[in-house]
Amino acid sequence: MKVFFSALVLILGLTTVSFAQKGVLKFKEETHKFGKVPQGTPVTHEFVFTNTGSDPVILSNVTVSCGCTTPVWSKDPVLPGKTGSVKATFNAAAAGPFNKPVTVFSNTEGGSITLYLNGEVVPKAAKPASK
Repeated sequence: MKVFFSALVLILGLTTVSFAQKGVLKFKEETHKFGKVPQGTPVTHEFVFTNTGSDPVILSNVTVSCGCTTPVWSKDPVLPGKTGSVKATFNAAAAGPFNKPVTVFSNTEGGSITLYLNGEVVPKAAKPASK
């Protein structure tokens, strides 16, 4: 009987530890709206996050949907209570609306979070012809 209760206590203890809070990413914003962007003008936004968990957060990768967006992110572990960032630059080459996903992969419980850049690329005004 003692062995049964000892095993039960051990299992409950291990279960409790496995549910302990890991690193948690809390972004100030998950979508950035640029509004109207002149065609041919790259724009950049920095998504800032805080690690609100109890373990360090490590961003392992950041992916984008096309070559028109370039990410740069914090490479060092982000300790609990500290901040890190993901910068994304969008090359506004083609006119029209855009909604670009930026997916952040980390060692947090969910494993990934998707951020968004959106707005509208407007054509530059035509230059007057020189005489």
